[in-house]
Amino acid sequence: MTIGVPVESLLRELAPQALGVVARKYGDFHDAEDAVQEALLAASMQWRADGIPEHPRSWLVNVASRRLIDHWRNEGSRRAREHKAAALEVNSTTPDVDDSLTLLLLCCHPSISAASQLALTLRAVGGLSTAEIATAFLVPERTMAQRISRAKTQIRAAGLSFQLPPDAERGERLAVVLQVLYLIFNEGYTPGARSSTLTAHLTGEAIRMARMLRSSLPESGEVAGLLALMLLTDARRAARQLPDGMLVPLAEQDRSLWNADYIREGIQLLTRTLGTTAAGPYQLQAAIAAVHDEAATAEETDWPQILALYTVLEAVSPGPMVTLNRAVAVAMVNGPRAGLALLGTLTDDARMTQTHRLHAVRAHLLELAGDTKAAEASYQLAMRGAVSVAEQRFLAVKAAQLRPSTGLGTESGSGTE
Repeated sequence: MTIGVPVESLLRELAPQALGVVARKYGDFHDAEDAVQEALLAASMQWRADGIPEHPRSWLVNVASRRLIDHWRNEGSRRAREHKAAALEVNSTTPDVDDSLTLLLLCCHPSISAASQLALTLRAVGGLSTAEIATAFLVPERTMAQRISRAKTQIRAAGLSFQLPPDAERGERLAVVLQVLYLIFNEGYTPGARSSTLTAHLTGEAIRMARMLRSSLPESGEVAGLLALMLLTDARRAARQLPDGMLVPLAEQDRSLWNADYIREGIQLLTRTLGTTAAGPYQLQAAIAAVHDEAATAEETDWPQILALYTVLEAVSPGPMVTLNRAVAVAMVNGPRAGLALLGTLTDDARMTQTHRLHAVRAHLLELAGDTKAAEASYQLAMRGAVSVAEQRFLAVKAAQLRPSTGLGTESGSGTE
């Protein structure tokens, strides 16, 4: 649905609340989600024409309840009608219960594929229509509708009820929720074929849902860390691309364009949570982002502190991408050759064959070391592996800048930065 502010913002906020009430009341998430989507569509048209009702959440719940009851009454199975007969009375009052955490945990259940988790979370918790989600993920609406329907069918087939999981499962399930929200954020933040409006919309939804989760779990350091990481990263959005779409490396960005309010909020979140609980990967990544954002210039970046944080992060959450980023920090502190030596430990890691970033980082460090010929070759390899057109263009330009002039040239090794 495409509707105007403030109705759009209100419906985004109310969508998960209404769905929580209807799903809990009628015990069927599959049909409740469809009914709430119909109610949201009705509200988007009626509220714009007639104004927002005095109790908008109750309005959505009542309309969704009626749609759900009508659906059940029209079912061909008499047994199904009799089974659900006790639920056929609409109550105009809606209990004041926050179901956002339950809803997020259900949408991110491990039995659902990662792609379906993303889509279902954006529709059920984010309040986006199937068409909007399909546009954001650059797939046909029919494909996205099938993905969402499959996820809801999996929930029904698994017999999952609309309630919080047992305490023993909650930590693991929360980790999946955090991962899904971060994936949604990255879908919007990674440069690609989407318009700037779509990318901002996805990151905005991820931040909004992270705020919602934070209100449900105010004591969770990792929830706060994820929200801080999103804010501190998205703060740089306006400076990361030129008007023609060319990417701008962090060191070259105009920092006056960074969102000071996001930076302030992200740092405040970290200040309140770091040290109160064991630091997890999202808090540590947020702390690294904060060090970058607090530097007035690239030259003032506290690289020793960043290196220390990456060393802790690698101990807490080891992985090739962490090592890749630590190699950059090592290079900035101990010189590019030291960073290249650490990169060498990733050469045979099969997980790095799925990304162009190893070649891109190696190219950058080779350029810093003055080995321009090898740097150009690595930029070319990275360009061929990049999926994003914006990244391909950036890497092609970097390679071209290192290419010797035709007929004049000196070989590599003479072009230190």
